[in-house]
Amino acid sequence: MSQKRLLVLPHIKVHNANALSSPFTIGFPAMTAWLGFTHALQRKLNASGYEELELTSVAVISHHMDLQTYKGSDDFVSSIVGTGNPLDKDGTRSAFIEEARCHLDVTLVIEYDEHDSEIFEDEVEAFIQLTEQHLHTMKLAGGDILDFNQPQLHFVDEYETAQIRKFTRSLMPGYAIIERRELMQESMQNGNDALAAMLEYLQVNHQCEQDDDDNITWTSYRKTAGWIVPIATGFHGISELSEAKNQRDPDTPHRFAEAIVTLGEFKMPYQIKSLDDMLWHYHTDLENNLYLCQQNNKI
Repeated sequence: MSQKRLLVLPHIKVHNANALSSPFTIGFPAMTAWLGFTHALQRKLNASGYEELELTSVAVISHHMDLQTYKGSDDFVSSIVGTGNPLDKDGTRSAFIEEARCHLDVTLVIEYDEHDSEIFEDEVEAFIQLTEQHLHTMKLAGGDILDFNQPQLHFVDEYETAQIRKFTRSLMPGYAIIERRELMQESMQNGNDALAAMLEYLQVNHQCEQDDDDNITWTSYRKTAGWIVPIATGFHGISELSEAKNQRDPDTPHRFAEAIVTLGEFKMPYQIKSLDDMLWHYHTDLENNLYLCQQNNKI
């Protein structure tokens, strides 16, 4: 199919989203959060009369992110701005566990498939209203949805460059998150372990040069150009399927897992040449116990 059917949820304002994207990174929420939200929305729409509707992949465009941290003028590192609500009966602040939070303004571009059914032209308005009703009842990345613009349906021919350009420019200003797994693979092939490979692309290097007049010039640089960030993209199972005491769902086997963290890049949508370059979907590799979020165009 050359025509992509897209449900666009523009400018969702999210309050207190979970910024602890993995056990050792703080920043933009994990891709599992965005795909989890998409799957939850699909289940609500399926239960509301659109049984054949399938939300197959999603792109995330960040317009603004306010990470809740504080750094004083003499501080070397930033601190998490925590909350402890509600207060105790005597007005003192209760004990709490530090949680990294952020406020977001994001647009979600969701590719959908209707299979044998179809959202007819006279049903579009009712479908949009139904989607709005569900959005008011949902959380996103653990945060509260405060506001959003009216959802839209778009049809974009993936072979028509002009249509893709017009659509991606409508997402500006903003940054689409894309995967840059190949950077880590390249570094690991040169002998680095995974953590060293990641830090190699995140660290900022400083160097100085002294000219003949003893003037010193400092420059800073990273290994590669672009807005490179760490991003969690799934889980790796580290135990066999079994039962665990007090597991959340007694009918589903339990497995211990660790987060998979790789590199991503924030890229302006107008630079995207194919919509599959910014759309993410679920992928399962049971032989290697991998539960991944990966892009439609594989790296």
